[in-house]
Amino acid sequence: MTNVTNWDAGDPHVPAGFETWGQAISTDVDAVVAIAVNVQAASYTLALTDAGKSVEMNVATANNLTVPPNSAVAFPVGTIVEVCQVGAGQTTVVAGAGVTVRTPETLVVTGQWSTVSLRKRATDEWVLAGDVEVAA
Repeated sequence: MTNVTNWDAGDPHVPAGFETWGQAISTDVDAVVAIAVNVQAASYTLALTDAGKSVEMNVATANNLTVPPNSAVAFPVGTIVEVCQVGAGQTTVVAGAGVTVRTPETLVVTGQWSTVSLRKRATDEWVLAGDVEVAA
């Protein structure tokens, strides 16, 4: 790992705006992060322990993944949860009471092996992105 501090303002390789930024910067690009998996065999409501993990919906029939309100499960803003429909049963993301899930399309995961992500952007507001069905 290489740390860079106290960049020289006269160095032509220093990007504009960073000339006096005194923070250490890691150039270590070999880091690998493993994501823990939580496998579910029925409809499921997210739990705080799902933060930063992948929830696999391994269900044979149609099922729901519910995003609970902040009053029930206080995920920090910025939390990301990956969801993968492993089973043949179509997974639908459901907003709990008072929760808004924002997406330009639908809340329905496209099909088996499709993956989406949920990112909490405000107290009871999440963004859904990924392989969802197109709105009609």
